[in-house]
Amino acid sequence: MRDGASGQSVSQIRRDLAAAYRLIALEGMDDGIYTHISARLPSGPGGEQRFLLNPYGLRFDEVTAANLVTVDETGAVIDDPYGAGVNAAGFTIHSAVHMARHDAACVLHTHTVAGVAVSSNKEGLLPLNQWSAQFYDRIAFHDYEGIALNLEERARIVADLGDKSVMLLRNHGTLLLGRSVAEAVKLALNLERSCKAQVAALGMGLTPVVLSHDVAEHTAGQYQSMYDSFENKGKSDPEWAAQLRRLEVSAPGYLG
Repeated sequence: MRDGASGQSVSQIRRDLAAAYRLIALEGMDDGIYTHISARLPSGPGGEQRFLLNPYGLRFDEVTAANLVTVDETGAVIDDPYGAGVNAAGFTIHSAVHMARHDAACVLHTHTVAGVAVSSNKEGLLPLNQWSAQFYDRIAFHDYEGIALNLEERARIVADLGDKSVMLLRNHGTLLLGRSVAEAVKLALNLERSCKAQVAALGMGLTPVVLSHDVAEHTAGQYQSMYDSFENKGKSDPEWAAQLRRLEVSAPGYLG
């Protein structure tokens, strides 16, 4: 994963992160007030690392660009417009990933039924279709160690992640990294579709057709080239623009 496009304003990052929370909620991929999506901000005036996170206790469909909280790499609050603080324990994984992977502008963690189901199987995600081929040989794995409150686990998560952008947290859920918020959300939505399709296909009781290595690798490369054109070459992203238009109708208050 190479360095992503730079130069986004703070207001644009806030808008995109609020949009990410609302889109994950619209897709039914949230888990009450649990799980998080974090975004890296430009460094502070003293060079300090800064990140945006959701206010503690708010559902994803309540997050707005205006109420996002600014924290440092430890989860300590720098700016809190809403006044509820953050779930610092929930940021521990995110902070470790952000600090180890400076290309990660956004870290997105989910507990969905389909994602947890696939993460709970030894085989993980199979290349059964075009969606899942995107992730072929590009998924890292981390074994479950209990609720992620042990700070020592962070180093093991980072080591298991390596240079990949997608991780299945065994028996737990998914972790995705994006060079932008938009990329992280698109990866999350495609991974969720892939997991749902796998659960449906294997649940039919018939014989699944697994794509060959050559076809799956070719398809993954096609996806990668498209994503690189948005993140590295500054090409406009019509898919993300369409998602933002969706929110203008479904959740117009996300900017407030």
